[in-house]
Amino acid sequence: MEAGLAFGKVLKELRKQAGLTQEQLALEADIQRNYVSLIERGINQPTITIIFKLAAGLKCKPSALISEVESLVSSHSKVPR
Repeated sequence: MEAGLAFGKVLKELRKQAGLTQEQLALEADIQRNYVSLIERGINQPTITIIFKLAAGLKCKPSALISEVESLVSSHSKVPR
């Protein structure tokens, strides 16, 4: 799985686990709601600044967010034998 798509999938899952709508997360992260949607769909990829803002909005560490993405990418890149 491509990293941008994986980031979007992880972001959406963590947002839902936190009980937040895209609009609520956008308000917490001080970014536009449509940008959250674009990231979740893998259309846009966040800058490091946006990753920190999203993590703050989700009340988690940026490293935890990236770690989840890394796990998802690596689990999908393993080639079965």
